[in-house]
Amino acid sequence: MKIVLDTNVLVSAILKPGSNPARILRLVLQGDIYIVVNSHILAEYYEVLKRPKFNLDIDFVEVVLEFIRAKGINAPALAETFFLPDSTDEPFLEAALAARADALITGNIKHFPKKFCKGQNVISTMKFLNELGQ
Repeated sequence: MKIVLDTNVLVSAILKPGSNPARILRLVLQGDIYIVVNSHILAEYYEVLKRPKFNLDIDFVEVVLEFIRAKGINAPALAETFFLPDSTDEPFLEAALAARADALITGNIKHFPKKFCKGQNVISTMKFLNELGQ
């Protein structure tokens, strides 16, 4: 199974170890599901997770990001235009579509209106875990 994780899910996973996002990250780190990334997503992960306001354990963040960089599926670029309400979300949709991901998981479903997602499955962490039977 291949997934794309919106940055808000990754941040929540690291901030709240017992949360649904953390359960999904654990599945990725265990190799039970594959994470899809591209250069834009990786750059955003690095930039956001290292913000002082989150006060995250930088050593742990580095381990997680290195794992994602090394083991993640690198999605090719698409020659398509996307029209999401927030253009910074477009690399996530692009990666999901390019890699034919099973799900794009986000905490902000409204940022991915169905009519602009070209059939991509965009779901919440809870719905994803429910579909997995977790």
